[in-house]
Amino acid sequence: MSRGALLVLADGRFPAGGHAHSGGAEAAVKAGRVTGAASLGDFCRGRLHTAGVVSASLAAAAVLGVDPVELDAAADARTPSPALRTAARKLGRQLTRAARATWPSAELDALAREFPKGAHQPVVLGLVARAAGLGAEEAAYCAAYESVSGPASATVRLLSLDPFDATAVLARLAPEVDLVVDRAVEAAGRVVDHGVGELPCASAPLLEIGAEAHAAWAVRLFAS
Repeated sequence: MSRGALLVLADGRFPAGGHAHSGGAEAAVKAGRVTGAASLGDFCRGRLHTAGVVSASLAAAAVLGVDPVELDAAADARTPSPALRTAARKLGRQLTRAARATWPSAELDALAREFPKGAHQPVVLGLVARAAGLGAEEAAYCAAYESVSGPASATVRLLSLDPFDATAVLARLAPEVDLVVDRAVEAAGRVVDHGVGELPCASAPLLEIGAEAHAAWAVRLFAS
C-alpha cells in the first residue's frame, strides 16, 4: 500500500472532474437550505451518512474484487434520480480516463470497454484504488471525504463563504467520516461473502429531488 498514492487520488486537483459538480449544494443553496457554515455542516453531515456511506461501500467492495458490473447495477438501484445517475457516470468516465493515464491497469481497461459512457464513479474509484495499490479502507476514505469536500468547496463559490469556515466544517466532520468508513468496510466484507444486497441503501430524498430540479435549470454554476 502506498499512502502517497492515496494523497494523489484524494487530492482535489486530481483531474477527475469533481470540481465541476457541487454534490447537490447548488440546489440546496437556491432552496435556502444552505445559507452559511452551520447549515453547510448539516447538509454535509446528511450527505455523508446517506450518499457518502453508499459510495464508500461501493468503492470498498470494488477494491475487494467484487464484480464491477454487479456493483454498477447496485449503484443504479440506489440512485433513483436519473440526473444523479447521469452525473455519476460522467464522473466515472472522467475518473477512468485520468486513472488509466496515471495507474495503467487491465481492470480499468476492461471497465472502460464494458462501460463506454462511464460506470458509476464510486465503482471506478474502487478499481482505481486497486490499481494504485490501495486497500478497501483507503478507497472508502476517498469516497467518504469526497462526499463532503465537494459541497464544501462549491459553497465557497456559491455563497462567497469564507474558505476557513468551509474547512472548519470538514474538520468537525472528521470523526464521523471515520465512522462512515468503518461501516463501509464492514459492509464491503459482507458483500464479498453474501452479495451486493449487503450494500447500504441509505436514502436522501432531498438530494434526489434537488438534482432533478437542478438538471432543468437554464443557468447554473455546476453540472450537478
